[in-house]
Amino acid sequence: MSYSAGRATQAYASVGAQSQVSAASPHRLIQLLMDGALARLAIAKGHMQRREVPQKVTAVNRTMSIIDGLRMSLDHSIDSSMSDNLENLYDYMNRRLLLANINNDIGGLDEVSSLLRELKEAWDAIPSGLQGADSNSESLTAVTM
Repeated sequence: MSYSAGRATQAYASVGAQSQVSAASPHRLIQLLMDGALARLAIAKGHMQRREVPQKVTAVNRTMSIIDGLRMSLDHSIDSSMSDNLENLYDYMNRRLLLANINNDIGGLDEVSSLLRELKEAWDAIPSGLQGADSNSESLTAVTM
């Protein structure tokens, strides 16, 4: 049996990502989603600069799916005002990405990347004692924002 180096690397990366997710706390899962979205945005920007349309579309669509995952993780029962604000921000990011994709607007990708980095910095700054072990941990963003 033989494996190509590329497929073996992809398989290894997939297993690594799966094991990170299976062992992650809800707080860490949000961090992983934000990291993934930022990585896909950088990939989309490179494809946009090189005029690689199908790859750009795929990368932007994956970013939008990740942002949808962040939006769906919100728990409106804990702090509905904060959750509503985050939901509106995530909706704005996806609309901005859609327009950036259609118009090949690197500035739109950069704007969403900047917004995500700000959220991630706030999320990363949550002290470990406040991160919580339940599924409601995204609401803790209010502590640092």
